[in-house]
Amino acid sequence: MNVRIKLSVAFTVSGSGLEDALAEYDELTVSGMVSEILDKAIACDEIQVDLSEGPNTLEEYDDQSG
Repeated sequence: MNVRIKLSVAFTVSGSGLEDALAEYDELTVSGMVSEILDKAIACDEIQVDLSEGPNTLEEYDDQSG
């Protein structure tokens, strides 16, 4: 039997940590990176990640920090 789990997670990461993590997972967005992390950690199916706050790309991060 499949189980659907919905949760909200908030975390703080340094700019360099964000860049390193996106590069390590070869993702262009934070939502894509989180999807990859979950999939590799617990082999999820049909992962949907919705970013509700904060930059989703390094370009958006640069715009906020610049």
